[in-house]
Amino acid sequence: MTEPQLAAMPDDWTRALAVVAHPDDLEYGCAAAVAGWTDAGKKVTYLLASRGEAGIDTIEPAVCGPLREREQRASAAVVGVSAVEFPGHRDGMIEYGTALRRDIAAAIRRHRPELIVTLNHRDTWGTGPGAPWNTPDHRAVGRAALDAAADAGNRWIFPELAAEQGLAPWDGVRWVAVAASATPTHAVDATAGLERSVRSLLEHRSYIEALTDRTPED
Repeated sequence: MTEPQLAAMPDDWTRALAVVAHPDDLEYGCAAAVAGWTDAGKKVTYLLASRGEAGIDTIEPAVCGPLREREQRASAAVVGVSAVEFPGHRDGMIEYGTALRRDIAAAIRRHRPELIVTLNHRDTWGTGPGAPWNTPDHRAVGRAALDAAADAGNRWIFPELAAEQGLAPWDGVRWVAVAASATPTHAVDATAGLERSVRSLLEHRSYIEALTDRTPED
């Protein structure tokens, strides 16, 4: 049986904010679309809740965090993204709650995106027996991104963002796209950005080398 064709992602927007938990989360699937968007003149900003400092067993967090931040900035630059922000939540222990929602809402007010991109926030990757369990960080950040899209537009939620940081409410988020969803409805033709997305992933060399005995290029 032929799978139904997914609808094309809307493209009548100018600014997007991609919100994920760790360095490399966007490079496994989203970077090719981002490359196409920036080629078309759209502004994309990355917000990574943590620096991924707990992601490499052989490198202590104090060293690993700055290393992975540098690799993420280089990775983003390959696909045309120059603004990369790290609010500094602790890798592996990111908690869903008001602190996380506030940081994401602040970024939404600051960058005023029409589109938010985040990662699968469900309990598992895929559905059915044997579906791999998702990580707490992914679940927390994905859920908080969905909620912060509304928080950012409500002047009575996190009023300190306006009073202390001058961040006025922004209710212009029109879409939230969830990458790696088990129930996808829309898709982006990533052909034009595919080669650059691979180069973008290769910038995470330290992380890839920790995962395999093969060269990152292989």
